[in-house]
Amino acid sequence: MKEAPRLKLAHLPTPLQLLSSVSEQAGRNVWVKRDDLTGFSVSGNKIRKLEYSLAKARSEGADVIVTCGGIQSNHCRATAILGAKLGFKVHLLLRGEEPEEIEGNLFLDQLAGAEISYFAKRYYHAHLDFLAEETCEKHRQAGEKPFFIPTGASDAVGVWGYVNAAEELKADFARLGIQPEHIISATGSGGTQAGLTVGTLLHDMPVLVTGYAVCDDEAWFVNKVDTDIRDWAEKYEIDVDLSRLKISVRDAYIGDGYAIAGKPIFETITKVFRSESLLLDPVYSGKAFYGMLCDIESQELHGSGDIVFVHTGGAFGLFAQRKEWLRHSIS
Repeated sequence: MKEAPRLKLAHLPTPLQLLSSVSEQAGRNVWVKRDDLTGFSVSGNKIRKLEYSLAKARSEGADVIVTCGGIQSNHCRATAILGAKLGFKVHLLLRGEEPEEIEGNLFLDQLAGAEISYFAKRYYHAHLDFLAEETCEKHRQAGEKPFFIPTGASDAVGVWGYVNAAEELKADFARLGIQPEHIISATGSGGTQAGLTVGTLLHDMPVLVTGYAVCDDEAWFVNKVDTDIRDWAEKYEIDVDLSRLKISVRDAYIGDGYAIAGKPIFETITKVFRSESLLLDPVYSGKAFYGMLCDIESQELHGSGDIVFVHTGGAFGLFAQRKEWLRHSIS
């Protein structure tokens, strides 16, 4: 298997830790893969994928990185910071009106020196492909060489990040003498789930990967994950039996929409932080963790074996929602 070019930017391997209090209450062992510790300012799952995306940009001689996401996008923040470190100019296309108060990930985008363009949500969703090409053309006209990274770095290139993470998890399991039944993660653009799903298949790991959707429904994610995996296998000529793929998505805990969390999510974030010193966020990891706990209780997550929760980061997004935490009167 010939791996794509890679820049080693993350602090790896990340720890796999048992959540003692959560496990006791759940009645089965729940572990956390600490991908919130891949780095400080670039913490989270995006850096694993960007190691490959930015390597490709460098190999093609790019000097500008164009990418996109929400106002509090973890991916955009990680791209802005890593781009600055590596000498790229970064241009972010953000979904939503420019806020009066600059905080959380958006503050770090600006601190890193990224150029930012804001677009109304409806227009962004309807015209993202056009906006990306228009922005890239603007940089070409300025004599620059842009490289576009899609939402979340979730494409055939980015799949490599969590194919390698699956291999890392296999080594974790062997070292700890465990064989979990489930690997759980939040899924927002599908790339992390795609890498874990095909990575566990490629590395012969008998474990079910389930993505807990934070925006679109099950059908959308099944299609997106399947497409990314097949594009990856074709692009890199990977010999893997894709007929054995099992793509598992839970879309019951999206709530009122992307980046909108209700009281149960904030209660879960508070409870887990106070019992485990583990910081979740209300956009991704908090929703997925809450969904996982509900599904353990209802036995939707079958069996009685160990569960591994992949923590995808997002702490800076939590800081941007501190007023929501206070509004729900968490004490």
